[in-house]
Amino acid sequence: MSHEQLDTVFQEWQDNEARAEEMIPLLGKLYRQYNVIPSLFGRSLINRSVTRILKNHRYVRKVEGTELSIADTLPMVRAMSEMELAPAHIDIGRLGVAFKNAGETDVIAFLQRELADIVGRHDSSGMGGEPQDVVLYGFGRIGRILARIMIEKAGGGNLLRLRAIVVRGSGDDLEKRASLLRRDSVHGPFSGSIDIDHDNHALIANGHYIQIIYADSPAEIDYTAYGIDNAIVVDNTGKWRDREGLAQHLESKGVAKVLLTAPGKGDLKNIVHGINHRTIGDEDRIVSAASCTTNAIVPVLKAIDDEYGIAHGHVETVHSYTNDQNLIDNYHKGDRRGRSAPLNMVLTETGAAKAVSKALPALSGKLTGNAIRVPTPNVSMAILNLSLEKETDRTALNEYLRQMALHSPMHKQIDYVDSPEVVSSDFVGNRHAGVLDAKATIADGKHVVLYVWYDNEFGYSCQVVRILQYMSRVCHRYLPVTS
Repeated sequence: MSHEQLDTVFQEWQDNEARAEEMIPLLGKLYRQYNVIPSLFGRSLINRSVTRILKNHRYVRKVEGTELSIADTLPMVRAMSEMELAPAHIDIGRLGVAFKNAGETDVIAFLQRELADIVGRHDSSGMGGEPQDVVLYGFGRIGRILARIMIEKAGGGNLLRLRAIVVRGSGDDLEKRASLLRRDSVHGPFSGSIDIDHDNHALIANGHYIQIIYADSPAEIDYTAYGIDNAIVVDNTGKWRDREGLAQHLESKGVAKVLLTAPGKGDLKNIVHGINHRTIGDEDRIVSAASCTTNAIVPVLKAIDDEYGIAHGHVETVHSYTNDQNLIDNYHKGDRRGRSAPLNMVLTETGAAKAVSKALPALSGKLTGNAIRVPTPNVSMAILNLSLEKETDRTALNEYLRQMALHSPMHKQIDYVDSPEVVSSDFVGNRHAGVLDAKATIADGKHVVLYVWYDNEFGYSCQVVRILQYMSRVCHRYLPVTS
């Protein structure tokens, strides 16, 4: 390559950097002023660096087979920032590809047509006025990630609002609580700043005033004393998993509903967002977000069952170790879990296969399951060994799942990767419930084996937040509409 060609390539990169720098404040305006959540084929564009925005544009070539540059999307973002849009999730990547494929030249006319339902309707968006108060009961791995996501997703301030965190203790550990939110060995540093109000036992994270409440049981708490009312309590302790135990939260003043971040027992609805979240009614005051594994496998299983029919199958989970295991060999009430987690693969049980039927009744009794805990701190894999009712081959099956990941209503739940080089750490922070590894797919007639990666902490927490949004009716429509 000549010096002139090298200079041209470098100049193109610099020009694209300049466009991304111009785009960032426009994306911020859409988000904070209009509660418009921009993305690019499911990849968020909020609070992203110049390099990340450019990388997200390169991703389009992998999923659509066509180039989409920031020169294509910047005019769209400019136009949208002046359209007084009502709140919505807008996939700028899908709009950009559609605009290019249509061969149109008038960006404003195209957007006014594609976004007709929300153009000029910011003041009449019907968001209900008041934000939804949320309380985290517990502040462990899932609780802290939920806090990060809700702070990040605050938008203009009239969405989910994290008001309080309930922990055990005496009130002398605020520095440690703040440090655990600020630093994470798996997910990296908190994106922003965290201050401590020692006098009032509170954390201030990116301008969010979060009350820290010390209590040993829900009975001790009056949330209205802190100005919190009609709140949804997210119980991430796992201490109670049935209706009777979780109903204690409803006895606390200021609580309207409860969401459990673990599989619910008895008659509790186990919800996998994207599958059965619309079964949540106003009368459902206590619901479960099921497990991380159930969330990872149910969307893929539904996609397969809808198209090919599942006769029966087995789910094997290769799961990162969790906090309920021991660092070194010691007593544990569970079988095998007392053995050192960082030093062993530990065969254990999982209820995920049986739990599938709570979200997908059609698969009741058709699946078995087991689990192996392995010495990694995060990201797991589910291996779906399925016997189908219709025959298929690897190419057709992968293409079908790729389309489901990109264009179906489950595009927030199913992600798709087709690379021979990916490993578990590549999926840390992935916001989907599960990621289909196309290179590993096996298909032979009616017998298929699918490999699904999932961030059992972050991806699951994103699913929990989606349920929270639905329960509180602060969720927005997705545009353009998927088929």
